[in-house]
Amino acid sequence: MTDVEVNKGESVDRALKRLKNKLEAEGIMDEMRRLRSFETPFQRYRRKQRTAAKKSRMKFRTNLQVFRRGNTTKDSEETPVEQAETVAAETPADNSEA
Repeated sequence: MTDVEVNKGESVDRALKRLKNKLEAEGIMDEMRRLRSFETPFQRYRRKQRTAAKKSRMKFRTNLQVFRRGNTTKDSEETPVEQAETVAAETPADNSEA
């Protein structure tokens, strides 16, 4: 259980704010809001779909920012397509043996 000790000279309002922040970080406040009323299976499905979509968007944004900065992990290495093109260019196109 989350607990907050009120320090000497600290206002109760500040301690309540710290408690609220801890509860929010642990996800207890979201669970309390969700359990206030009955949630139908369809509502549960839609809630999970929304959270999955939000996570997907956030993951896409972070990957996009890394790409824009040029912080790819394999900058110096050639991709397999580039390697295949260089191999194809090196091989002679006319392989006629007479």
